[in-house]
Amino acid sequence: MSLRGARGAAAIVAVLAMVLAMTSCSSDDGTDASRAVQAFADAMSRQDTQGAADMTTSPSQAAQSLGVTFAGMHAKELSVETGRLVEYSDGSASFSLTTTWNWSGDHEFETKTSGSARRLSSGWKVQWDPGLLYTGLTADGRLQEVRTDAKPAPTVRADNGKPFMQMEPVNEITINPATTKDLDKTVRALAAAVAPVAPKVTVKSINKQLDAAPGQEIIAVTLRDSDMQMVDSDPSRIAGVNVNKTGMLVMSDRRLSTPLSAGITNYWNAIRDATAGWQVQLVAPGAPPQKLAGHQGGAAPDVKTTVDAAQQLALGAAVVEVAQPATMMTLDAKTGGILAMAQNDAAAKNKVDADIAYPVGSTLDPVFDAIEAAGKAKDKGTVDSALHSLGIGLEYTVPGMSLPQNRKPRIAAAAYRPKDFTASMMSMAALGVALERAADGQKSAVAPFVIHGAKTKVAGGDLGQLDPAVVNQIRDKMAVTAKSGDASDITGAPGLRALVGTNGPQGPGWFVGSQGGTVIVIYCEGDRSGTAALQVLQKYFRVK
Repeated sequence: MSLRGARGAAAIVAVLAMVLAMTSCSSDDGTDASRAVQAFADAMSRQDTQGAADMTTSPSQAAQSLGVTFAGMHAKELSVETGRLVEYSDGSASFSLTTTWNWSGDHEFETKTSGSARRLSSGWKVQWDPGLLYTGLTADGRLQEVRTDAKPAPTVRADNGKPFMQMEPVNEITINPATTKDLDKTVRALAAAVAPVAPKVTVKSINKQLDAAPGQEIIAVTLRDSDMQMVDSDPSRIAGVNVNKTGMLVMSDRRLSTPLSAGITNYWNAIRDATAGWQVQLVAPGAPPQKLAGHQGGAAPDVKTTVDAAQQLALGAAVVEVAQPATMMTLDAKTGGILAMAQNDAAAKNKVDADIAYPVGSTLDPVFDAIEAAGKAKDKGTVDSALHSLGIGLEYTVPGMSLPQNRKPRIAAAAYRPKDFTASMMSMAALGVALERAADGQKSAVAPFVIHGAKTKVAGGDLGQLDPAVVNQIRDKMAVTAKSGDASDITGAPGLRALVGTNGPQGPGWFVGSQGGTVIVIYCEGDRSGTAALQVLQKYFRVK
């Protein structure tokens, strides 16, 4: 053999000997290396950012990457399993990880990665690499799980089929106290910047939000794109201010405002939730998110409501006729569909709600008179039954209408004609519809509703059958009230029928009536609230 050949053979033998000396399998022998890797995996499974980071060679870098990914993925459960660990004689080891992220929606995302460990003076540590989370992940990147929604978003449609509310791109302008050295200066600058398009967003209103959430980022105002173009300066240039592009369900006609919008939005969100999808993304600066996994359901159907935009505009103009709290609702007399609802700022401040029971005072005296005349005032049971058949004294859960936080209990008739009887605007609305349906030949009342195809839940009793004797007497009295009684000064309302009453000098005051196939309910609070209700009614007939 030549000298060159002998040297080559020797080199090969030496390499093989080195490889054999360095390598030994130790995945199941409970070595320090395997215990360190398992501790890292266990901490990850608990989504313990610092615990996992402390088991690595670079705790600060690992904590940064693990923290942003745990937050971005927000998994309900995380399972991290270690694979075969191979330990080498040079104080290093290799291993594999299988990481499974699971969410409450029964979807999951699995990754398979590999890593290495090193024996340091402090013991075995996992060699930190963002690629342990996902192959190719960089130090400035992260994984995130996001909700996805099918396009186009459903439109909320009025009764005539035209858009009433629709999804539009908006700009959430936020203030983060942690990112500005002079919070007062930031607040003043932002209030001044948005004043031309959002005059109600003031230093006082912004500070109120900040005080309610100390140290936290708040949304100071949400503006449509068209409004943003009218802002003189870019709000994002103000220290501590960010502008986030997002989407929101807004009124198609910005002149309209209604308490119905909150409940309709909740219903809209619910049907979008039912068809929502999900997506796991790899995010890195300067690049669009990369989809790694996900599923998207079909588009949700449009929401068809009973709302009449013209009625809504008229009600909005009517309730601002008085300074005291005023809330108004109109309904289709045949179907019970809610056409519109509006309230002025004073009523909104007092949190007046259509589902809360308020004292009725003398308003329902004609109803009690009719029940008595028909011989149905024998005891509590017969009185309740008669009232329920007219829609009074029941609780209505209307899909598409928000429920109050603290609903006041209904006070039923403990004795005939109780002084403290209360009813909600929804009950009064059901009464008005019941009386009109009876006049149209219908034999039963119906529950008010606002979403076509979504049934209103009625609790506390049954609507039952309408008694013609009771109905006719109430309607006759309503006609007299409109012609020569408390509502006789109302003009421009041929065929008006009315129940008018107050609960004493401090109110509240009510109007319940009908005209031209429309049921009208008005609720006012404060001094002379009965007169205020009639002022609102008169303005309605002038503008509708």
